Amino acid sequence: MKSKTVSSGAACPCGSGQLYAACCGQYHDGQPVPSAEALMRSRYSAFVLGDEGYLRQSWAAENLPDEPLLDAAVKWLGLTILSTEAGGELDHTGVVTFVARYKINGHAGRMQERSRFVRERGLWRYLDEDVSD
Repeated sequence: MKSKTVSSGAACPCGSGQLYAACCGQYHDGQPVPSAEALMRSRYSAFVLGDEGYLRQSWAAENLPDEPLLDAAVKWLGLTILSTEAGGELDHTGVVTFVARYKINGHAGRMQERSRFVRERGLWRYLDEDVSD
């Protein structure tokens, strides 16, 4: 369940420049995600919106953690995709490297991550990451 809502006519939190309804909103509502990058963007938007259910559902079963995925103290400020490797409609794996900016208790930060994605039963799932600051 989302803790925040976004109007269907609002800009998508992922920074794609599209409306939420035409971008991550459709995936949050159950449409299959076509690429690793689209899944990355939709997961970022889920973090912004506090949608733990979507984050869990989009995580590869083999690596899904038991602990909560969201921290209410974190305010996400922006996403920049740096590169993608594979992760298209005909691929079985993909990698997306990105920078996410955030604020915790008034202190700004940035996280750079190289995320790996896999297809499970035809659907893109987040597998794991290599985090560097």
